[in-house]
Amino acid sequence: MIKLFLVIFVITALFIGGCGAYSFRGNNPPEGIKALSVPLFVDNSGFSEAGLKEQFTEQLKRKIISDNTFILADKSKADGLLICTINTVKDDALVISGNENVTKRKITIAVNVYFENLKKSKKIWERVYENWGEYNSSSSSFSERAVGINSAQDKITEDILNDITSNW
Repeated sequence: MIKLFLVIFVITALFIGGCGAYSFRGNNPPEGIKALSVPLFVDNSGFSEAGLKEQFTEQLKRKIISDNTFILADKSKADGLLICTINTVKDDALVISGNENVTKRKITIAVNVYFENLKKSKKIWERVYENWGEYNSSSSSFSERAVGINSAQDKITEDILNDITSNW
């Protein structure tokens, strides 16, 4: 009976100890990267939305701060650098009702992200992120377009954060 108890105890201890060491984040952030610099996004999309690059930059910075994996720093003090470029923004009709009225539209945004280790002057990775958001539309106004843009931005910045903090 004592041997059975001892075996159960050892197996339980190994199981609990093994679970404690597991992490969903893998081995990232890359070794030595504790402070990130996130300069203003570059907008090469040609899309006429005032403040798009500023909104993207601030949203990504907020997510990085709230995640608490990295601290934000100026490039001169940072270990890593994220250079983000808005490549395309497409605004397409999604739902067309009777009389050929567009009632719902879809914004699709593509962003190129270059992640560099500044201490080693070496590229960690470069990826393109594309996502979308929907908004209600009428034939006379694009007033709800910001809803679709914000949705796409939220999805893209979440994907970027996931990739810089995890090893999936």
